[in-house]
Amino acid sequence: MSITTRRAELADTELLHDLAERTFGLACPPGTRQSDIDDFVATHLSAASFRGYLADPQRVLLLVLGDGVPLGYSMLVGGPIKDPDVAAVVDGNVSIELSKFYLAPERHGSGAAATLMEATLASAASAGAAFCWLGVNQQNVRAGKFYAKHGFEVIGVKRFLVGTEWHDDHIRRRPLP
Repeated sequence: MSITTRRAELADTELLHDLAERTFGLACPPGTRQSDIDDFVATHLSAASFRGYLADPQRVLLLVLGDGVPLGYSMLVGGPIKDPDVAAVVDGNVSIELSKFYLAPERHGSGAAATLMEATLASAASAGAAFCWLGVNQQNVRAGKFYAKHGFEVIGVKRFLVGTEWHDDHIRRRPLP
């Protein structure tokens, strides 16, 4: 399979929403209510949300494709850090957030995630950031191992609201080349 990446465009809005709808729940801990997952997707990962993200100059959205078929996406977000727990451990002036990083479950282990991460980190460095940071659920062992493999170290903790339920996240950061 030929794995490629490209910057997402406005024409990819529905595709991004579909990927988000299929993948967001995978990052949630066991026991997360489906209604909370659905509420988060409707509020933050709708087609309208993606239209806004794609129009925002502080954001970069990338797609990873296998033989031309979309397999996953990432989203980088620049600008001020609003979460006080993150701001306490991350310098927003020199850092960019890896806000979204999702891959279709049937493509886990295919190499597509590594290709997407490489392209995402290159985009983060191209944006002028010295560091890339992210939040990942503390119970998401698979993602934690993946991020550690790609140089992201735990530097703090924060809370993340999914629907009506608060989750505990690790804050991870890595330097950029």
